[in-house]
Amino acid sequence: MTGAQQRAALQRQIWQIANDVRGAVDGWDFKQYVLGTLFYRFISENFALYIEAGDDSIRYAELPDSVITPEIKDDAIKTKGYFIYPSQLFATIAKDAHTNESLNTDLAAIFAAIESSANGYPSEGDIKGLFADFDTTSNRLGNTVKDKNARLAAVLKGVAGLDFGEFHGGDFNGNQIDLFGDAYEFLISNYAANAGKSGGEFFTPQHVSKLIAQLAMHKQTKVNKIFDPACGSGSLLLQAKKHFDAHIIEEGFFGQEINHTTYNLARMNMFLHNINYDKFNIQLGNTLIDPNFGDEKPFDAIVSNPPYSVKWKGSDDPTLINDDRFAPAGVLAPKSKADFAFVLHALSYLSSKGRAAIVCFPGIFYRGGAEQKIRKYLVDNNYVETVISLAPNLFYGTTIAVNILVLSKHKTDTTTQFIDASGLFKKETNNNVLTDEHIEKIMQVFDSKENADHFARSVDFDNIVGNDYNLSVSSYVEAEDTRERVDIGRLNAELKTTVARIDQLRAEIDAIVAEIEGEEVEA
Repeated sequence: MTGAQQRAALQRQIWQIANDVRGAVDGWDFKQYVLGTLFYRFISENFALYIEAGDDSIRYAELPDSVITPEIKDDAIKTKGYFIYPSQLFATIAKDAHTNESLNTDLAAIFAAIESSANGYPSEGDIKGLFADFDTTSNRLGNTVKDKNARLAAVLKGVAGLDFGEFHGGDFNGNQIDLFGDAYEFLISNYAANAGKSGGEFFTPQHVSKLIAQLAMHKQTKVNKIFDPACGSGSLLLQAKKHFDAHIIEEGFFGQEINHTTYNLARMNMFLHNINYDKFNIQLGNTLIDPNFGDEKPFDAIVSNPPYSVKWKGSDDPTLINDDRFAPAGVLAPKSKADFAFVLHALSYLSSKGRAAIVCFPGIFYRGGAEQKIRKYLVDNNYVETVISLAPNLFYGTTIAVNILVLSKHKTDTTTQFIDASGLFKKETNNNVLTDEHIEKIMQVFDSKENADHFARSVDFDNIVGNDYNLSVSSYVEAEDTRERVDIGRLNAELKTTVARIDQLRAEIDAIVAEIEGEEVEA
């Protein structure tokens, strides 16, 4: 079995577990239990292998809790960010889960203990509340304790049966990290695809994430850190790690997320991709009203897929026009459409050497009013490097054809590039996808800035100003006319032949009629 086949088989098995075990529980509501259990297994095995440190004579799961000294615990928390006793390990609990009549309360106590182990340590903020959405007492699991325990035991057994391969050298090798991380993202993407509108709000499909990460990291062999101001489950940030091992991300991954459940998913996602607590910082909060990481800016790479056209306070809060993020534009994004507020937020956090790649609703590129004034500010200050129009139906929960806005503070000329990638997609099931070939084609023209008929065009500053700062791709890249071309000369020749044939047929018909009429007269 090839690696791809093994991965596909593993993913089918995971989704089967998710569907079989949940029973009457809505899949969207049940996702926390499957995702949380996968996370619990990962950190348990990761922690055990850290303690064993490659010594085959040590089996951490078989040790009594009493052998753990305060020094061992303290050192482990400083390194890993948390502590798990042998009796609390996933394998220990899963082994006897079906006969444990207090399974739900035992799990709740273990999760609380893992989180509290970080209290007073630098990792406290990264660990606190990680299991908050894994409610082992919820009636969604069943009406009785017996029912709850049966469903929890089934999830534990299912996840315990997943084969992620052998571990070597006291640590996960790259394959296990990929399998755990991919399994987690596979689950998230499937839940997102089946969740309607809400799914797209926390997960950007991997193929789109890959393009966005490449745009933001383009030609940067190292960046100080990467930031997503509306990070959802962290999928955009993780593409930078997954596809750019040759790049050095010196200070790690930063993100802010407004939804508490999604914020927890993002932090779990970091751990599941083996990003240690001291290399990521995900914060909970409203990016536009209560922004974090002001002391961390600037960032060399920013990626984001913020919510489209959401409402925000805007002009109802008189202090916002004086906010360092929005003041330079001289106007706030409309209260009913916060899109440009996210754009200006990202721009203010961007370093002079970096790029921001932001997914945007198309309307912001051609509407008038405050949005036109913000476009004027961006163009006049030469911040807009590229606008890319994508194919429709690439994202979960929406079929619209969105754009990617690439911002830069180090452009060497005053032209703006427009790329029409709306024809680049492959249809799969209910959604379209970008293939690696599609991404490569976009990146090649993004890099070269060359004009290509019906695909890409670099437009000078005066042209954009003369077009009232319209940044819609269709205003600058002419769509290819796919209608069948008509050869007028050939058509006229065919018409003449047809007319001549008609005249001939009429003459023949007239002759026949005359002959018939003559025969009737003689009779």
